[in-house]
Amino acid sequence: MATHVEAEIASQPDCWRRAAELAAAGCAALPESGEKVAVIGCGTSLFMGQAYAALRESNGQGVTDAFAASEFPGIRSYDRVIALSRSGTTTEVLNLLDQVRGQVRTSAVTADPETPVMTAADDVVVLDFADERSVVQTRFATTALTLMRAHLGLHTEAVERDGREALAEPLPEGLVGCTQFTFLGTGWTVGLANEAGLKMREAALAWTEAYPAMEYRHGPISIAAPSTATWMLGAAPAGLAEQVRGTGARWIEGRLDPLAELVRVHRLAAALAAVKGLDPDRPRNLTRSVVLAGS
Repeated sequence: MATHVEAEIASQPDCWRRAAELAAAGCAALPESGEKVAVIGCGTSLFMGQAYAALRESNGQGVTDAFAASEFPGIRSYDRVIALSRSGTTTEVLNLLDQVRGQVRTSAVTADPETPVMTAADDVVVLDFADERSVVQTRFATTALTLMRAHLGLHTEAVERDGREALAEPLPEGLVGCTQFTFLGTGWTVGLANEAGLKMREAALAWTEAYPAMEYRHGPISIAAPSTATWMLGAAPAGLAEQVRGTGARWIEGRLDPLAELVRVHRLAAALAAVKGLDPDRPRNLTRSVVLAGS
């Protein structure tokens, strides 16, 4: 029987189109060029924040940092804090928005307009069309990143075409039989690599790791073996693919737009979960939102 997460994975390119249209219509909740920005989130939202921060700063839009909501450094000064929260109820996110209220302008990107984040932030973007029934995030995360990517002028229809190709083509053979997966990125795709590893752990209880691509050679490559897979999101540094193949490990080239490559990882996570008899809609020990008792 099909899971909610499988349907949500398949809907991503359509959600990206709607997010791009929203950005094109103007989005006052997102920062103007030159603003000093901090992006906060937890779990998947943190990793999308990492990707956006690297994209925005490398595009010359201004200093942009990303932090776990629980680790925001209060000693730094920002023009805007952007909170990413699918549920709008995450304790650490709401606590931080309350902490900085009146000191810095805040924005939130959420999927649910009936949650506390709507009044906790100064400005809000609601992506309710990308909300999910599965605990495991897929389409909300990539749609939120697409909104911000499009606001920077970095989203094109080619990304959506790659997303559809990622859904249609077969997964690389033999991956579901691997015992360990490493995901690599450079620049903004380091955040995507972190998210790829998290998705595989959440949905399929897989042993995964994630690194900046050049860092993989500084120790982590020691675990590479014929039973492992190393997946590159984006262009690989020269010589890395050959080094990984030399260990006997599987090398998966990131030939599509990195966001579409993440869709392929989503599909792998769902496929591996099915092989293991797991329910990716309700992963072990996880809930849709982390709400701490007494908060």
